[in-house]
Amino acid sequence: MKRLVPGLLAAWAVLAVLCAIPALAAPKEKPLPVVQLIATGGTIAMKIDPVKKAPVPAISGEDLLATVPEIGKVASIEVQNISNVPSGYMDPPRWVELQKAVVAALARPEVAGVIVSHGTDTLEETAYFLDLTVKSDKPVVLIGAQRNASESDFDGPRNLLNAARICVAPQAKNMGVMLAMNGQINAGREVVKTHSCDVEAFKSGDFGFLGNADEDRVVFYRAPLRRQYIPLKTADLPRVDIVYAYGGADGALIKAAVAAGAKAVVVAALGWGNVNPAMYETIKEVAAKGTVVVISTRVYNGRVLPHYGYIGGGATLKEAGAVFADNLSPQKARLLAMLALQTPKSQAELQAFFDH
Repeated sequence: MKRLVPGLLAAWAVLAVLCAIPALAAPKEKPLPVVQLIATGGTIAMKIDPVKKAPVPAISGEDLLATVPEIGKVASIEVQNISNVPSGYMDPPRWVELQKAVVAALARPEVAGVIVSHGTDTLEETAYFLDLTVKSDKPVVLIGAQRNASESDFDGPRNLLNAARICVAPQAKNMGVMLAMNGQINAGREVVKTHSCDVEAFKSGDFGFLGNADEDRVVFYRAPLRRQYIPLKTADLPRVDIVYAYGGADGALIKAAVAAGAKAVVVAALGWGNVNPAMYETIKEVAAKGTVVVISTRVYNGRVLPHYGYIGGGATLKEAGAVFADNLSPQKARLLAMLALQTPKSQAELQAFFDH
């Protein structure tokens, strides 16, 4: 026995060393990328109020994050609550505040991307505003929900998880501001809300989605090529109003917008960008006095062009000094005009922004 003990002790010593080697040699786990969640409100932050029997703002960004525990395998999420309002309350001051928060987050080297939770009613406007004013190769992904957090099929958690997956996907770099809902990825410039309540409410018209957040991975099929950057020079953006063209319109609303202080008026014109004689005369009058008139269209797809030569046709509107919004919707043409008019521009200079 006395001769066996030293041998056993030696064997145990060797075994202990061998067992310790893998532990010492094991590489440290790579830290998860950091993604900033900026919460602004909307249906994604609402629950049914027991008294009002209707959805109202109720949950924070932290509450939303708690509905998706599996997101902890994708990224380290940091939450910043800057508001909790319906998206119909969004306006230029709130857009400027949000832009500053996004820029500050992206400036941090450890942040891989930013998620903005937002109501769906003006989601497309906020997406385009950020796409125009944020300069970074890191992804910014906007999400919302069509069903509130009290509903059993609340779509907010899935959209949040997919947004985090997009933020950490290498191919999401240089894609600009995107909107991710229902597993679909849309470009900020192109996306539009096309249904009041369906979960598949957002589309990109003739151009289609950028890609999908599929079950196994994030897949991109194309890149947004018509992006541009306009520095945000002031928090006090010029007033720009939108006026619809319709059968029998007389231009009174354009005059009212100018009287209210609008520096520019976007006309949601007919077809290729046409109006009736009464609106034409008003456009000609206000343009001659220095008000910028931007011609968009109430049609969902296609560009506006100075095509028709009759009074009120696009060619006559261009001669009167109007600028054409290309394929931007009236609400997005308004945003581009607001940013472009931070400093005075000629008709040709403004047209270059819309042609970009």
